[in-house]
Amino acid sequence: MPAPRRAAVRVARTAAVACAMSLAGCASIGRAIASIPTASEPLSNDFRIVTPASVAEASSGDMIERLSRADVVFFGEEHDDPETHRAEAELLEAIGRSGRPVVLSLEMFERDVQPTLDDYLADRVTESQFLARSRPWARYASDYRRLIELAKDHHWRVVAANVPRPLAAAIGRNGLGTLDTLSLSERRNAAREITCPHDDYHLRFMESMQSHGAGGPSGDSLPATMAERFYLAQCVKDETMAESVVQARLAAPRNAIVVHVNGSFHSDYSQGSVARVKRRQPGWILAVVSAVPVADPAIAPIVTRSGKSDYVIFTRQPAHRK
Repeated sequence: MPAPRRAAVRVARTAAVACAMSLAGCASIGRAIASIPTASEPLSNDFRIVTPASVAEASSGDMIERLSRADVVFFGEEHDDPETHRAEAELLEAIGRSGRPVVLSLEMFERDVQPTLDDYLADRVTESQFLARSRPWARYASDYRRLIELAKDHHWRVVAANVPRPLAAAIGRNGLGTLDTLSLSERRNAAREITCPHDDYHLRFMESMQSHGAGGPSGDSLPATMAERFYLAQCVKDETMAESVVQARLAAPRNAIVVHVNGSFHSDYSQGSVARVKRRQPGWILAVVSAVPVADPAIAPIVTRSGKSDYVIFTRQPAHRK
């Protein structure tokens, strides 16, 4: 059996264990096999890939070839889009065929659960024990399990990259002084070096906060002082993920490639976590991919995404969101 087909069978077996892995609604095992990328077709044909810098189409093969030369690949997702999660799994599988050691880094798991994650990857605990102890995101089964199982199958390291949510929330309420109240072991759950400049990223964050409003029925804008504290928490997340990525790659074989998955806001425009990795390792080659759900990938305009990332993958958003 050819190697790509063997890889397809392995992932199809994972799909059989949990039908929720199908991101289009409990697909059959035959479809699961068909959706796995092969050497000649790295990503499924129903994704449209563009390069915003040149306002041009790109083939999945060309994209994978370029990404496979990077030190770190950032995949920016929209968390609640099923096709985005299928795209990131296919991308991870394709990069894995480059022959380089792969490290998977995830916003979705937090530093304090790294031992539990390691135990699961090493088969020292069951999946149910892993999930009970690791605070997985609500849609883990449909959105992220495939990534973890791919890594486990290939013996790739997986990094729980993010700051614990309770700590981020405390910073959002009380500011960076919260870090000074932590014990030594607790302080290790956040990056040692944290900067929160009032730059273009800050401006984009504040605009986002204002557009979301306070979340109440009145639609009033979020108070600026509250938005600023939320920005501090955002910076701690970005710094912690960046430090996690850097530490993981430095600890890996010299030719390793880190694939870091986060919400697209953290990596769009090479800001957020990307800029913070660049600050720590200015000589590294970084690549950014953003998934953008649209009603029809075939006709989505490229120019409106200019500067967003090295590659944009247009995915077809669910019908109920159109």
